[in-house]
Amino acid sequence: MRDVLKCATLPVLCGTLFLLGACGTLPDSNDLLPEGTFTPGIEGPATDGAGNVYAVNFAEEGTIGQVTPDGQARLYLTLPEGSVGNGIAFGPDGHMYVADYVRHRVYRVPAGGDAPEVWAEDDRMNQPNDLCVHPDGSVYLSDPNWSDNTGNLWRVRPDRTVELLESGMGTTNGIALSPNQRYLYVNESVQRAIWRYDMDPGGGVRNKTLFHKFEDFGLDGMRCDRAGNLYVARYDKGTVVVLSPDGGVLKEYRLSGKKPSNLTFAGPDGKTVYVTLADRGCFEVFEAPHPGAAFSE
Repeated sequence: MRDVLKCATLPVLCGTLFLLGACGTLPDSNDLLPEGTFTPGIEGPATDGAGNVYAVNFAEEGTIGQVTPDGQARLYLTLPEGSVGNGIAFGPDGHMYVADYVRHRVYRVPAGGDAPEVWAEDDRMNQPNDLCVHPDGSVYLSDPNWSDNTGNLWRVRPDRTVELLESGMGTTNGIALSPNQRYLYVNESVQRAIWRYDMDPGGGVRNKTLFHKFEDFGLDGMRCDRAGNLYVARYDKGTVVVLSPDGGVLKEYRLSGKKPSNLTFAGPDGKTVYVTLADRGCFEVFEAPHPGAAFSE
């Protein structure tokens, strides 16, 4: 979900939030950073091997900010002129991949560096939104068209070839791999549906099945934990819902903001969930029972 409003940079501060959450009761989360540290376009959080968390649109659009394990935030890099990032993901080799929703690109930032390079580009794409990276180096992309509530699913192969896996879907948004890479999950925000695909050994997808359907509110970013549970940002509801591997609701974490756009797992044990809030321009954090899927080794 995008918004081009800009907010001023504020000093970094960590603290507990004492306001009522979106559901009218005390939230399950705490604040990390002051409101407005990021713009309302804060999205795509991802965690590197050192425990740093990254998100797009730090202080202004077209940037990526870094939050260290001790809660200090800084500008990490600026994307090339005209590009605005959305999803971020790290590959097994430590490279950062960034979906550019304006210029139909995927950037790669080499491990340890801060210079984005164009990894893939295809004008057939609507708006590359969220992404995840397979251990073989394949990048999977959601690609919504918000104007007509449709979307596509793409794969960028390790050789950088762009492959359309499915077109004519609903408004594709959140995307996640199960910890064993057996399944690929893709949600449709407007249609409030989450689909699960079986993964082929060659990186393709098959056997699409409806995993879960919601009756209200929107869907945004998703991540799996090590146990195979799926964490889903409920945009406009102000919660993160946890679905079991069979699609049942296990728990719903209440947030202070109403517009969670995405999430990542971080912390020394991988159990701290960092949630980006579009209506607040900051992170909220809570503790999960299991580490994120990326912390499985």
